[in-house]
Amino acid sequence: MFLDTLALSRLQFALTAMFHMLWPVLTTGMSIYLVVIEGLWLKTRNLDYYRHARFWSKIYVLNFGLGVASGLPMAFQFGMNWAPFSEAVGDFFGTILGFEGTMAFMLEASFLGIMLFGWERVPPIIHWISTILVAFGANLSTFWILTANSWLQTPAGGVFVDGKFVVRDYLQAIFNPFMLNSFLHMFFATLETSLFVVGGISAWYILKGRHGEFFSRSLKVVLAMALVVAPLQVFIGHLSAEQVYRYQPAKLAAMEAQWETIPAGERADWSLLALPNDREERNEWEVKIPGALGYLLEFKPRLDRPVYGLKAWEPQNRPHLIGLIYYSFRTMVAIGLFLAGLMGVTVIQWLRGKLSAEALPQQKWLMWAWVFAGPLGYIAVEAGWIVRCVGRQPWIVYGQLRTAEAASPLPPGEVLFSLVGLSALYTVFFVAALYFGSRIIRKGPNLELPAPVPATQPVIVIEPARHEPDRRPAEAR
Repeated sequence: MFLDTLALSRLQFALTAMFHMLWPVLTTGMSIYLVVIEGLWLKTRNLDYYRHARFWSKIYVLNFGLGVASGLPMAFQFGMNWAPFSEAVGDFFGTILGFEGTMAFMLEASFLGIMLFGWERVPPIIHWISTILVAFGANLSTFWILTANSWLQTPAGGVFVDGKFVVRDYLQAIFNPFMLNSFLHMFFATLETSLFVVGGISAWYILKGRHGEFFSRSLKVVLAMALVVAPLQVFIGHLSAEQVYRYQPAKLAAMEAQWETIPAGERADWSLLALPNDREERNEWEVKIPGALGYLLEFKPRLDRPVYGLKAWEPQNRPHLIGLIYYSFRTMVAIGLFLAGLMGVTVIQWLRGKLSAEALPQQKWLMWAWVFAGPLGYIAVEAGWIVRCVGRQPWIVYGQLRTAEAASPLPPGEVLFSLVGLSALYTVFFVAALYFGSRIIRKGPNLELPAPVPATQPVIVIEPARHEPDRRPAEAR
């Protein structure tokens, strides 16, 4: 197994995909946050918002660079490790990835320079439009990537002829059954992850007693946006689960570690926790909630359609690694509910007047909760993609092309060599990201940064008053 070409190629693609995903998740979501912050600067002329835009854009560009560098091996793999797959579906899949590169990535990269270095060179409104186009390009990239991956889940718009996919209707292929909910789910996932990263970093500054008023402002902007995003993400996640129930019943069975089929009309219990045993095709132990799966899928305890168990398929036609799929799904759901709950608790504290710059340092439990929540979005996104891709197995194109048929017949040693090399390279990238990211955060924002004054247009600004709490002992005041 260790020197099996297929297993090594799958492991290498998993490594590159999961590592690469860490960086665009933040850039796609944070770009929208930057649009909001810069819009507030233009509307209010409050210098705090301008300084927020300059500070958070440093973290943005760090993630952008790492995303580009870590994403290049993924493109090469399609031609090297997965040449039969590229030959079979390249007419559609390659076109979509080409759209992502030429239409989305180039748009984002073209206006990124203006967003980063154009403050003193272009009028404020032109700069804001550039930021909007950067955000649009980043999220258009998400659209095309999710279109390609959704097509792998529910192929449409053509037929396979002699092992090669022939496109008959590009629009039908693009707008395949999984596309819309998949894109929305990922769109809100990147935005929610970015919001809680910004909120977690802001909470860390507040706990450290650094720039409390400045970062209380960013925390409130995050909270106002999360008030909409977090509940929507939970709802879109529910719709995505319904789609799996309809189009990929074997994946649903793996997500629920459901071995036996539940006939239509019978009560569908939900497995809260279990210990799946792939070899014996059963769960060692299980904790169930009566009727809950029916409510989750159709809002009633007895379903109109059966919930097929894994035994309904031959072992070679169903997913394996059931424990990984089962607990990845529950990890994603638990994090989504936790983030929505944290948002709700913070809103209550806001309504109670506990989120002022003076009161926030006393809300240590709440600030630590935000710091803890900062990296959770990444874990949820990675767990969701594990469910999405591992749960699709043994198919690379669901129901049409097996993963085993899509891998290049390379010597195992060559794949192992590239896997080790990529692991070393990504380790360097990760250490560099931690170093430069922590350096940006330790240095903090420049609160003396003057307003940009393009030569073409004078700018009126409002310098916010600082009201940092007096932390001296009482006898020294």
